[in-house]
Amino acid sequence: MKRIGLLGGMSWESTIHYYRIINESVRSRLGGLHSAECVLYSVEFSPIVDLMKSGQWSQVASKLSEAAVSLKHAGAEFLVICTNTMHKVADRISDLSSLEVLHIGDSTAAKISERGINRVALLGTTHTMEGEYYREPFRRMGIELLVPGNTTRAIMDRIIFDELCRGEILRESKQILLDLIEEMKKDGAQGAVLGCTELPNIIRQEDVSIPVFDTTRIHAEAAVVYAME
Repeated sequence: MKRIGLLGGMSWESTIHYYRIINESVRSRLGGLHSAECVLYSVEFSPIVDLMKSGQWSQVASKLSEAAVSLKHAGAEFLVICTNTMHKVADRISDLSSLEVLHIGDSTAAKISERGINRVALLGTTHTMEGEYYREPFRRMGIELLVPGNTTRAIMDRIIFDELCRGEILRESKQILLDLIEEMKKDGAQGAVLGCTELPNIIRQEDVSIPVFDTTRIHAEAAVVYAME
């Protein structure tokens, strides 16, 4: 089994789910007392958010690459970046650390394609919803991403950074997200991508009338498959 390097803390509210899902998946596959070979570097998130909001992505890449190098020194054989947004600098992190990055977009697009779905709503941070770095894996699989308008994107950022990343689950915010998914369903979305690793903390499949794709679970389970190849 390959040793998984987990680059987390963005936020730790979702990183804890990665660790749980990865180990549950290994136990499910191997049984008994088996668990994952993994090392975790949980970064201090606040300075990274400040750099991101001021557009200093080269500094974000440098800080995360330093963490990735530490994971490599700890024996990581490939890298899982435990967040959607920071895949904006995934290539740079991979280059500087010499670790292969298992891309969350690739894993999610493959899972959607398996379901025969080709048009999905994307919910996430503004950077994720607008970024070509995130759209490209879906484009390669022939999947169209629908995103909300600018005003709604700003609301999404507020819910993610001011609430979910701080462990706050508010009923009114959940309703905003559910209403958004229903609106995008009317626009032709056949499924909804929870393209922020904190979103599964507030939205579940039973809440929604179309398939929901939990990027946290998809990514974590894909890491186990890759580690066991």
